[in-house]
Parts: sequence; C-alpha cells; structure tokens
Amino acid sequence: MTDQPNRPSGAPEERLPARRESAATPARAGAERFTAPKATHATGGLTPQRAAKIVRQSGDARWIAFLGVAIVSLFVIVYYFYETGTPWTQARLDAEADAQQVTAVERGYNLYQANCAQCHGANGEGGVGPVLHDQMKLYSHLTEAYLHNVMTVGGRYVCGNDKSVMPVWSDANGGPLNYVQIEDIIAFLRSDSTQEYIQRDPELNEPIIGPNGEVVTFRGWRDDSFRPAADATPVPACWSRSGQQTPAPVVTPPPDATVLQVNAQNIAYDVHELSAPANQTFYIHFTNMDIQIPHDVDIRLSDATVVVDNPTIEEGEITYEIPALDPGTYTFICSVHPIPAMTGTLVVE
Repeated sequence: MTDQPNRPSGAPEERLPARRESAATPARAGAERFTAPKATHATGGLTPQRAAKIVRQSGDARWIAFLGVAIVSLFVIVYYFYETGTPWTQARLDAEADAQQVTAVERGYNLYQANCAQCHGANGEGGVGPVLHDQMKLYSHLTEAYLHNVMTVGGRYVCGNDKSVMPVWSDANGGPLNYVQIEDIIAFLRSDSTQEYIQRDPELNEPIIGPNGEVVTFRGWRDDSFRPAADATPVPACWSRSGQQTPAPVVTPPPDATVLQVNAQNIAYDVHELSAPANQTFYIHFTNMDIQIPHDVDIRLSDATVVVDNPTIEEGEITYEIPALDPGTYTFICSVHPIPAMTGTLVVE
C-alpha cells in the first residue's frame, strides 16, 4: 500500500519535502529559546559589579590571613625569648628557680634559728656543735648530700662515730622535720654570701620590721669565690667536741622541796608529763645517760618563749632550781634536741 496512488507500478516512491513553518506562523508554546547577554557569558554568570566585589573580598581575606600569620609568628618569637632569655633578660624558668631558692633560704633561716642555733650558734659560729660558716667546710665538706644524710639518719650513723652528738632530724626516722624543712635548712646553710635575704615572720611569712622601721635582712654564709690553698688540711668526716665543759653549779634542795625526776637516754626523756606546785620554787633532778651527748631541761611557754634556760650536761646528773611559776601549762624540752622524744608537758597548779 502506498500514499501515492497515481505512481506507475514499479516506479520508485518520491520523497516529499518536509513541511516548514512560515515566518508568520507563531512558535509553539513553551518552545521559545532564551539568549543571555554577552557580558553574562563572558564572566561566567557574574555581573561586573559582583565579580569586582569578589575580587576585593578575596584580597581582604588574604590580608587578614597574612596579618594572622604575622601575629602568631611574632608571638612565638617573643614567647621563645621569654622562655629562653636574651642577653638582657633572664629565662623564665631560671627566674622562677631563683625565686623558689630565695623562698627556701628564708624559710630555712627560721628553721635553723629554731632548731639548730642552740648547738651551732645563731651565725654558725659553733658551741655545743661544730662551726658551720667556715668556708673550707662549706666548700668541700658540708655538701648538699652530706647535710641531707646527717640530718636524715644522724651524725652517729652517717659518720660512723658513736660519739657524734648530732641527732636525727628527719620525721622518717623519728625526728621533728619533714623532707621539705630539711631541704630548706640545707638551702640556708649553703646560701650565697653576696645575696641579701629578708627575715620573715615564721607564722605570717611577712617581712620583719626592725626598730628603725626598715625590713630586717640577713646574708648567706657561702662564698662562691673561695678556693682552698693547695696544702689545706681536709675537713674531718666527723666532729667531736674537745675541751672540758664548765661545771654547772651544785644545787641542794631543802628537805621539804618538790623535786621532779627526769632521765634522758637514747636521746629521749623517760617522762613526758610533770606537775609542780604554783607560786613556789621547785626542783628538777636531771640524769643524762647519753655519754658525750649534751642534754638539758628548759621550761618554755606554749609559744616557745623561754621561761627557764637551764645549763646542758653531756653526761651525769644535775639538779635545776626552778623559780616560782604562775599556774598554767608549760613545756619542758631539751634545747639541744627539741624533738618530740625530748619534749613534755609541765602542769603548774
């Protein structure tokens, strides 16, 4: 079947021309084509104003990033020199270490005066115990390790001399001081003689003001510039007291007097509680059984104020005359070894 009925039989079918819309024929609905302005195609869909704004924003962002990097870099450089120091400034860690050392020395000064000065002197000049401010000792003998050992275990053990009078100070071995207090005393003993330190109240840690209205200060003992002579004699590992003690006056109590008995052995009192009558003289008969180790029995108030300062004896017996005391509670204590084992309570009533 064909759609060309008049075509001769066998003749090829002719292709008809395609139908075209005339210019006057309106386009079909929805088929209208849109052509954008050339400026839109040229800027990738952005107007010139919008493109310029983006460029400006990109430039501002780069400047902000640059300033951020510069500020961070400057901070890192400043912090580096703050930590490590410069030729004109001290490193932060070094400055903090120096400040902590000063604090330790000032605390150690108070601890020394309260616990060590009775034997070694307020300025290390010696007495019952050896001299400590001698430069030869501080140079080669009184090292941090030696001082730590002798305070921790006592002179009799660290030196091998059973006649050493140096007691145990570490609370780990029965003494009255903890390890921080021992380190503070060592810091004071080895403090620099060219540096000035402040005397502080032991309770408030405030500077002590002298009669002239100025802060009271002290200096260390060790001279860093000291060097011993080539033929100098080495300091002995242990010290023992030489010479004879001044004998204490003999006291004979009246027959009706109150006499309290206190014994000392192995650096300890045998009693820790005593009672005595108020407002009348009484006596303490003290027996020291520690050979060549000095002890005494002093009377103090609760705030450590000395009421009666009795003489020490290295061994033997002595009778102390105690003047009349007001009613109250007092402390009797060995001034040479002010440790719990040699401390007690005296009730006067």
